[in-house]
Amino acid sequence: MAALLALSRVIDAVTTVIGKSVSWLLLAAVLISAGNAVLRKALDMSSNAWLEVQWYLFGAVFMLAAAYALLKNEHVRIDIVSSMWSKRTRDIIDLVLHIIFLVPFAGLMAYLAWPWFWLSFKSGEISSNAGGLTIWPAKLVVLLGFLLLLLQAFSEIIKRYAVITGRIADPRHDTAGEMPTAATEV
Repeated sequence: MAALLALSRVIDAVTTVIGKSVSWLLLAAVLISAGNAVLRKALDMSSNAWLEVQWYLFGAVFMLAAAYALLKNEHVRIDIVSSMWSKRTRDIIDLVLHIIFLVPFAGLMAYLAWPWFWLSFKSGEISSNAGGLTIWPAKLVVLLGFLLLLLQAFSEIIKRYAVITGRIADPRHDTAGEMPTAATEV
């Protein structure tokens, strides 16, 4: 179990670095959007490439931050229902649902995204819009996002199992109400 928890800590660290790093892409997207709007209104000029860059950046944030949201337990859930259950029940449900839904879904999406990306990369696929961008980088981000989500799902499964069996304290909660990012064995 110690080796799995060590692997979980590595996955959590990678997810944290990527999750925090991609937040800067939002700033870039906002600046590009504002610049494009100013140029369009002030100088009556615009570019499809700038619009596509915005889409790529927002897509990258969404795809690459999904694993970070899972790590921080900020993903969508029905709190009205889950708040009525005991913590142990919630942990068991998280473990089971990660295994039967999240891992197969993220694995299938990564599996399907690989040939989709690779074909685009090999062919040098370009957007059909005038002045459009190369498409394969956006498709690569989809692949990487699902791979990262799959890895984080494995990390969460390891941590939930360790919490349920009493091997670690819940890394999602500490005495100050903060949610640490790494599991440590007790």
